Amino acid sequence: MVVLQIEHKVQNFDSWKKAFENDPIDRKKSGVRSYRIYRPGDDPNYVIIDLEFENLETAQNALSALRNLWTKVEGTVMFNPQIRILDLVETKVY
Repeated sequence: MVVLQIEHKVQNFDSWKKAFENDPIDRKKSGVRSYRIYRPGDDPNYVIIDLEFENLETAQNALSALRNLWTKVEGTVMFNPQIRILDLVETKVY
């Protein structure tokens, strides 16, 4: 599994969440298998998003779509996105 991890500042979490829920890149069609949204306890206007994909190619394609989207909304809805593509090596549930 491949995880596209994105983190960035948002102007207002509720407004950002509404835009996220509108799903402008069609996450399912883009190959997203699941996602998680995190917020640090000390900054409610910062988000970290994990998007899970089956493989690297679909993650890179989704990232390309996101970069196109960000050119339209960066500086208003969100600021300075930081990106990592991670390869899940191991997980264990207790």
